[in-house]
Amino acid sequence: MSFEEYLRWEPEGGLAEWVRGEGVQYVSTTKYHQSVIIFLIQLIGLFLQKHKLGRLLAAPYAMRAMSGGHAREPDVFFVSNERRGLMRDMFLDGPADLVAEVISDDSVTRDRVEKFDEHQEAGVREYWVIDPRPGQQRALFYVLRDGLFVPVKPDADGAYRSTVLEGLRLQIAWLWEEEPDLLRVIQEMT
Repeated sequence: MSFEEYLRWEPEGGLAEWVRGEGVQYVSTTKYHQSVIIFLIQLIGLFLQKHKLGRLLAAPYAMRAMSGGHAREPDVFFVSNERRGLMRDMFLDGPADLVAEVISDDSVTRDRVEKFDEHQEAGVREYWVIDPRPGQQRALFYVLRDGLFVPVKPDADGAYRSTVLEGLRLQIAWLWEEEPDLLRVIQEMT
């Protein structure tokens, strides 16, 4: 299918991406996956509302990071004010500034290898890979330096400080809470 056909395609539920000229539909997510995505949208959304740095987006809005490349649907992604001109009605026509992918059972290789390579090549400035699955919980953070993703470790206090969203502090433990208390988190951040 062409990219234009992909944009008109209306699959029945689930995530759908355009990869190697094919529309690919993925399985539904788990409660852990959804919990982290909702938390990130709320937390980053409030941060952006306060600082007016750009636009927060989420799947099923697509990102075509490179001209002629795949169309992916990142779980959560940020586009700075300077790059908002890349936003089209149905997709982002270029790389986001920050992409966060939340791993599910069927997305481990896709998120940690395929998308990692694609986002690095396209110039995504910061990439988060968060695995909330029981027994697998970990969060990996990368920033783009000289065209390559370099891992960044959380601080000694267990918090990751974004380089793209300057001032955003993400305490890793918050990601694993079944129902994070957003008001408490906001108080801790400020």
